Amino acid sequence: MIKDRTKVNILFSCTGQARKNYEPFVEEHALTFILNGEMIINDGLVETKFKTGEFGFISKNQLVKTQKIPQDNKPFMGISILLPKEILYNYAKEHNIIPKGTYTGKPSFVLPHDSFLKGYFDSLIPYFENPDALTNNLATIKTIEVIELLLKKTSMQNILFCFDEDFKIDLEVYMNKNYMHNIPLEKFATLTGRSISTFKRDFQAIFNETPNKWLIKKRLDLAHFLISKKHQKPTDIYFDVGFVNLSHFSRTFKSEFGVNPSAIEKNHS
Repeated sequence: MIKDRTKVNILFSCTGQARKNYEPFVEEHALTFILNGEMIINDGLVETKFKTGEFGFISKNQLVKTQKIPQDNKPFMGISILLPKEILYNYAKEHNIIPKGTYTGKPSFVLPHDSFLKGYFDSLIPYFENPDALTNNLATIKTIEVIELLLKKTSMQNILFCFDEDFKIDLEVYMNKNYMHNIPLEKFATLTGRSISTFKRDFQAIFNETPNKWLIKKRLDLAHFLISKKHQKPTDIYFDVGFVNLSHFSRTFKSEFGVNPSAIEKNHS
């Protein structure tokens, strides 16, 4: 059973089976409340878990892979609120709010238990089965309400109201961290503050290889390591290393190493 319902910027999620998300780019800040189950957020370096009854915050402009896991023979259920930049900008302008410092913590984290936040999400539960009752105006009001609640924590002000534009960042560091994410080259270019032509030129100069060839090689090398050294199954890791199709992964792997990944698994099991 999979049932994701979105109303404007509010997502009601319900799935009866472990599910991995194939949309890795987080465009807006998101606050999630886990009604049942567990959500795992992996940004390529750090894995963060949001469990039943916890409030999870995911910062914008990052690449992540998410997994939703049911619990206690019940489906995964969660409510997520996206915090659009436009609403945050207008709120900051109306209330004359600016960051008091630079946030340097983790981009995804669990918020401390808060009875006000719990009451807030409880007020959204009736819309879970009837999302049409949540009008655009109500969704905007509920978004502003949760902004008010988040601002009780000073560090959230530094996160929510930082509107710095993207800038050209260290391409080598960024790509070595995020190569497992299967997104178009145009998106990688945008995320590193470059046009697609500049991205390709800078990439060639740094890695002495085209982006497509480099990405495939990096992903396959990681897959080979996980299968041969960590004894993981191809079916478990192909998505995590950057492939969205198992058969394509197997063909590409054999072309690179001359052997099917399943054969390596058997030899090292």
